[in-house]
Amino acid sequence: MISKAVIPAAGLGTRFLPATKAQPKEMLPIIDTPVIQFVVEEAVHSGIEDVLVIIGRSKRAIGDHFDRSFELEQFLEERGDHELLQHMRDISELVRLFSVRQKEQRGLGDAILCAKQHVNGEPFAVLLGDTIVESSNGIPVTKQLMELFERIRATLVAVEEVPHDKVSRYGVIAGTEVESGLFRLDRLVEKPSPEEAPSNLAIAGRYILTPGIFGHLERTPPGKMGEIQLTDALNAMASREPVYAWRMSGRRYDIGNRLDYLKTTVEFALRRENLAKPFREFLKEILQ
Repeated sequence: MISKAVIPAAGLGTRFLPATKAQPKEMLPIIDTPVIQFVVEEAVHSGIEDVLVIIGRSKRAIGDHFDRSFELEQFLEERGDHELLQHMRDISELVRLFSVRQKEQRGLGDAILCAKQHVNGEPFAVLLGDTIVESSNGIPVTKQLMELFERIRATLVAVEEVPHDKVSRYGVIAGTEVESGLFRLDRLVEKPSPEEAPSNLAIAGRYILTPGIFGHLERTPPGKMGEIQLTDALNAMASREPVYAWRMSGRRYDIGNRLDYLKTTVEFALRRENLAKPFREFLKEILQ
């Protein structure tokens, strides 16, 4: 049974500068909740007991967010705000959280390599720290992957359908559908043109990896910008053993760029009971 998850969160977040000069992109809030909290909560609701966050320089804010703040708790206690106080304590008690620093910006593959000692030869989940994924069937997407892994015992990549004219934004898969929604991978292609894309199934930022991935990552040469790409290692793995993609039941919210971040914030605000009505009225007012 999978009990460990790895959350890469070491990127520089250059698309959000200057906001990310001194704080991680993963700590940007969707209204009042950091993106990475949604990711950790997905892992916890999937049954994960141990989360390792791969951080970079100036990313202590992530650990601080999931730690206790006694000064804040005392302030809330004295103010009598017991509901908010309990909420803050619940965040600090979500899961056993560990961190390791990626010393150089060498890509997602290198960030995963930083987890080798921690996962200790076990299969593990990977959840990208800047991607919120919501289930459409009540089962967290990571849990969907974990349950499928127990049956097929092979590396899994979550994918979602995207419009053909948008495939150049994503890594997409080529493979054969072996049962409904499950594909055996031939290869992963990073950001192909619509004319060259082998499918419209895009990698959705959730994986189950077997420990064999580390050997492939160690043999993967750096590519563009000196980065070690996880997709290159997965392609090497797929040439030697079965690797699968699972069309997830859910929707991805990618906050990797400003426009998608704003769209996500608006959508989440319109769902909030205490915000939806006045916010909708505000939007109508300014769009008149």
